[in-house]
Amino acid sequence: MIADQGLKTYIVNNYAIGETHQVIPGILSFNYLQNNGAAWNILPGQMWLFYVISIVAIGVCAYFLFNKKYKNPLFDTGLALVLGGIVGNFIDRLHLKYVVDMLQLDFVNFNIFNIADSAITVGVILIFIYLLFFDDKEENHGK
Repeated sequence: MIADQGLKTYIVNNYAIGETHQVIPGILSFNYLQNNGAAWNILPGQMWLFYVISIVAIGVCAYFLFNKKYKNPLFDTGLALVLGGIVGNFIDRLHLKYVVDMLQLDFVNFNIFNIADSAITVGVILIFIYLLFFDDKEENHGK
């Protein structure tokens, strides 16, 4: 969350909207966008909906993270990444009324995103890996 907010602050203070600079030629560029929707700018302008979703998602993540019944390093790491990403974008929505996006992958045609979006994506993948491959084994092991 600190890296996310730090990079967002740097971009807002040093780039004009739409300004692009290559960071790693052919791989990564910074391209400053203001996203007032959800991922891939779906549901633009529905800020109240994103406030509600964020608050509910923060509560769900916190419940599972701090519930001793669900202790597993892979699951906890996934939840922590999702939680940090949600909080990072929620800070933007509260403070700026939009989310700062800036990471552009130059080698694929993909939407511009931020570190919080990446944390959410990686976190969800880790949670799915845990649920698919480890959750049943832990339940059966305890019996």
